[in-house]
Formats: sequence, C-alpha cells, structure tokens
Amino acid sequence: DLCEQLLAAEQGTYHNTLLALRGFCCLHAQDHPKALQDFQRVIEHDSPHPNSCIKALCGRGLIRISAGSNYLTALDYITACQLKLEETIFTIKSYVPWNQRGLLLKVLQEEGQMMLQKKRYPGGSSVSFQKKQTEAVHIPNLEGTLFCWLFFFSRDAPGVFQLASLLVELDSSDEASRLLCADALYQMGRGEEAHRMLSLALSRNPQRAPVLARLALLQLKRGFVHDGNQLLKRLIRIGDSSCLLPILDIFQDEDRKLLQSHCRWRALAILKGKQEGAAIKEAIAHLSFAILAAGGYAQDCLLTRARCYGRLGQMKTAIFDFNAVLKEDPRNVQALSGRGFVHLALRQQKEAVQDLISALKVEAGAVVPAILSLKPEAQGLVTGWLLQHGRAALTKLVATKDLSGEETLRDLLTMAKALTKICRAAQHHIFYIDVLMANGRHQEALKHLQEALGHSPAEDFARARLAVLQLQSRNVAGAAAPLSVLARRDEKDLAFLLNFVDTKQQQHLAQAAAQEGKVLMNRHDHEQALGYLSLAVLASRDSPRYLRRRAACLTHLKKHDKALKDMAKVIQGHGSNSPKTQAGDHCCLGFLLLALAQEEAAVQHYMQALQLDEPLALGTITNCPGRESLTKTFHKIAQSNFEKQRYEEAWKITDCGLKIDKSSELQKLKARLKREASSCSIH
Repeated sequence: DLCEQLLAAEQGTYHNTLLALRGFCCLHAQDHPKALQDFQRVIEHDSPHPNSCIKALCGRGLIRISAGSNYLTALDYITACQLKLEETIFTIKSYVPWNQRGLLLKVLQEEGQMMLQKKRYPGGSSVSFQKKQTEAVHIPNLEGTLFCWLFFFSRDAPGVFQLASLLVELDSSDEASRLLCADALYQMGRGEEAHRMLSLALSRNPQRAPVLARLALLQLKRGFVHDGNQLLKRLIRIGDSSCLLPILDIFQDEDRKLLQSHCRWRALAILKGKQEGAAIKEAIAHLSFAILAAGGYAQDCLLTRARCYGRLGQMKTAIFDFNAVLKEDPRNVQALSGRGFVHLALRQQKEAVQDLISALKVEAGAVVPAILSLKPEAQGLVTGWLLQHGRAALTKLVATKDLSGEETLRDLLTMAKALTKICRAAQHHIFYIDVLMANGRHQEALKHLQEALGHSPAEDFARARLAVLQLQSRNVAGAAAPLSVLARRDEKDLAFLLNFVDTKQQQHLAQAAAQEGKVLMNRHDHEQALGYLSLAVLASRDSPRYLRRRAACLTHLKKHDKALKDMAKVIQGHGSNSPKTQAGDHCCLGFLLLALAQEEAAVQHYMQALQLDEPLALGTITNCPGRESLTKTFHKIAQSNFEKQRYEEAWKITDCGLKIDKSSELQKLKARLKREASSCSIH
C-alpha cells in the first residue's frame, strides 16, 4: 500500500525503485503476474536505473524458477552481475528469503555448468546463442539501451564466471561454486588463476576427485607431466572416474586430445613393464581415462583394455569392450580374434569358432600369428575346434551337393590354409586337400599332398586321398588297395571321399574291390577281405550282392552284430528278388540271430524261408546250423508260446519245426496242442 501511495504522488525520481520494491512485495504475496508486470516495466524503461534494474532482474529470475524456466533465470542473474556484482549480492541477501535461496543457488550452479558444457544448444555457436538470448529477455528495441552490450557479453564463459563469482560470494564454503568458477576461468584462457583456485580447493580436501581431475589436465597442459601423472595416480586410487564425464564437456578439443594421448601412452608404458595384477589395473584406469577423453570410443584403447581385462580373468567385461569396437567396425580383425580367444578361455566352442572364422575371412595373415602366440594347449584347442567345424561343414556341403555353397567353400579354403600354417599335422593338410578337391582343384590338391606328405605317404588317410586323385587318371586298380585300408579304419571318411568319384568310376571300383575281396576270402584272409568288401558296398551304394558277401565275411570273423545289419538291409530291399534268393537271405539272417541268442526272431525268419522255398531252406539248414539243433530251438519257442496259451502261434512253429525234422518232442507238443484244441471246441 505504501508503494502504491508513493507511486501515486507522481514524483518520477524514485519511480523505478518503487516499482521494483512493489514487485518484491507482490512476489512474497504470491501474486506472480503482478510482480512480473512491475519488474518488466523497470527492465524495459527507456532510462533504466542500474540498481532498480538489478532488483527487477533478480525478482524476475525468481518468478522464472517457479515457471520452470531455469535457463532464463540464469540469464537474468548473469545480466544483474554484469551491471553490478555487489548490488546483486546485496539484493539476494536482502530480498530473497532463506527458504528460496538454496534452490536459487542450485539452479544457478546447474545452469552455469550446462552453459559451459554447451548442452543448451549443441554446437554452441555464438550466433544461435546470441539469437536465443535476444528473444528471451523480451526487449523490443535493444539498440541504445543499457542492456545491449550486457546480453552479448554475458554469454558463455565470461557470463558464467560472473555467475560463479556471485555464488562464491554468497557461500564461500560451497565447492561446486568454486569448481564452476575454475571451469569458467579455464574456458576464458586464464589457466593460472584456475590452477590457483583448484590448488586451494585441493588443500582443503585432498581426496576430491573432481578437483584432482581438473588439476591433472591443467598440469599436463602446462607441460608438467610428472605432476600430472601423480595427480592421475591419486585419482585412480580414489576410484572415481565418473567425475571426468562432466569435465570433458568443458575441456577444449586440443586438451581432450592431449589427455587421451597421454593416458594411452602411460598405459602402454605400464604394460611394457610389470605384468602384475596391480600394474594391469592401473593401465586399465589410464585407458579408461583415454576412452572417456575421446568421447567414449577409442578403438586402440578399447582393444588394449579388453586384453587387459582378459588377463585379469574379467572375461565378460573384455567381451563388452570388444563388442563396442565391433559395433562401430564389424570387420575389425583384432576385436573378432580377441573376442574369439575370450570365448576360448570360457570354453564356449560355438562362439569362439564363429569369431575366429570371421576374423580369418577378413585377414588371415593377422589371425594366424595371434593364434601362434597362444600357449600350446590353447593352440591345440583352437585348431581342434576349427578342424571339427570345418570338417562338419565340408561333409554336409559335399553330401548335399549344394551348388549355392561357393561362399562356404571359399571360407573353408581360407580356414584350411590357415590351419596348415598354424600346425603342420597331417590331419590339417588332409583337410586342406579335401577342400581343394571340393573346389574342383584336383591338380593343386595332388601337388600339395605330395609336397606336404610325400609321394608315398605312410598315413592311411593321406594314401586314400592320393588314390582318389589317381582315379582322375583312371587308375582304378591302384586306388582299391589304399581305399580298402581306409574302409577298415573309417567308413565315414571313405564315404566322404567317394563323393569326389563319379558314378562310373565307383562302379568299376566296386567291381574291382569285390573281386579282390572274393580272392582273399578264398585264401581265408577274411580281415583284409573285409576292407575290400566294405569298399565294394560303399562304392556300389549298398548293393545287396556285396552286402551278402560282406555279411559272410563278418560271420567268419565272428562279428555277428555287424553282419546282422548288412543282412537286414538286404531283406529291406527285397522286391524283385526271386523267392529262392529271399529264402536264402532269411536263412542267413536266422543263423545270425541264433548266434546272437535272439532265438524267437531267428525262428520267425526260418519259418519265412520255409514258406518261400522249402527245399532251399532245408538244404541251407542241413549245412548250418543243422536240422537237429534248429529243431530243438523250434521246440523251445513253441513250448514257450504254449505255456503262454498262444496256441495258434505254437501250432505254426511246431508245424514248421516238423518240416525240418520229425522230432519226438515236437510230435508230443503237437499232440498236446490237438488235445487242447479239442477241449476248447467241446467247451
């Protein structure tokens, strides 16, 4: 009321002062619209009074906090400080209540920090910043006013410095305000003053990470490398690297690059010396500083840090760093191979193989030395996994004859060639030869085989490859012998190799192998004959004729279970065969089942043989196993069915058994079955 009476007296001398006072009265009365109106009239006056303007700016700033316009609040207080710092301090202490002063200081600190970090307007161009300020203060005509130069001068570091000085004067014990002041001095190029202010802050609290980080940069910038290193060490011991994040937005580009290069150099120097856990951890800390200084991505530092984490056994963290590199550069060989080695240490076979193959595809020349640098045990694991994966992929590709697999073949060729350089074991050379053959490069495969394993290799697997390659020049007779040896050792590998032999050559090979096997069986050399007969079976793709021969050979060798499998295949293929042939096969299978003590199944097959061709079946039974012996088996199975009251089945078995031999036991059982049948009819 008093202010309104004085304003009504029409004396213009203290008009602005009275408006400012009335504005604060309205502000404290929570009448913000009226308060803002009074403050705005003072600020927009043609002949503004500095002290009144300072009060109006401070009052309007408080209103803008309530409206959520913190940035505009900071601009008002920066402008007030530029007009007169002491008057601004007096206004805050006199007119801003204690319960609002803490919030005001916090808002001004945060906005000042964001101005230095250029987070308000990315790019931080002075033109866009200047335009924003011009729009924000709502002055219709800046030309010729007291504020024109103040608004332009208040932007960026100088304005923030004034704001920080205000905050320090209001609370000299607040460290955040002192750091803001030091940051503003740094951006203004007044590094010595910033250094003195930070040194004073550090003397009060020697363990403050934000102060140490700023001082370390300033010391490096001044060329005091030793002091900078000592400060960084203290920062590492505290273990708070997060304080660097807000500071790096304040640092100039050249200073960030200086910090990055120095920390990287320091980490590499540490790693060249001791390889103890403490030294590696210190190197990791320096690398982390370098990565932060680079904006979160520094490829060489990330790769080095990942390897350090690997040495410390922190495998998941190492993978995280490798992933960061691969996200930006998916074909980075060091990251791919490094992550592969981490998966190797974790015994994650699938992931390790996938990464190492990807790396080999990009640059095998860099991956091979990396694998060779591993310990022998790890090398063996890597080569074993790669060979296992490559062999499975090649086998599938060749078996399916997938014409779209050219890219896979190229990848396999790269892998196989790398394996021969990592380890000169015969199996790696053999794999390389197989891949060359799959690519149709037979002459190159032959040349490599002879250079790596000799013209007459001792290894059976190598000799088999040589035989297949010789088949290209129609040398069927020479190929059968080594392939028969492989047939005895590894039928799956032989089946794989036969994919490289055309159909006509396979037919010739099967015939030659079967003939040689027959000769050897006549000599009673069944072990060697088995290899040739197995070759004949595979080359003919399970011909019944060769399956029968091999089953006979296996029977001689007492390998009844394998012979049984061959005869089962033969019987499954019965279709156009004559009853005589089918009867013989069932007799053979019945004999094998007897040898394996599967008597009931054996009886069933002998019964089928008798139904198909009784004279042939009886003749075969007479030779082996003998009529009397087989009749006893028939009686045993028939008796078992009788006891289980399966009379019909018992009758069939008894009837067939009597065809083989008129056994008294079978005749008695048949009589009992008749009586049982008569009894059932009466009832």
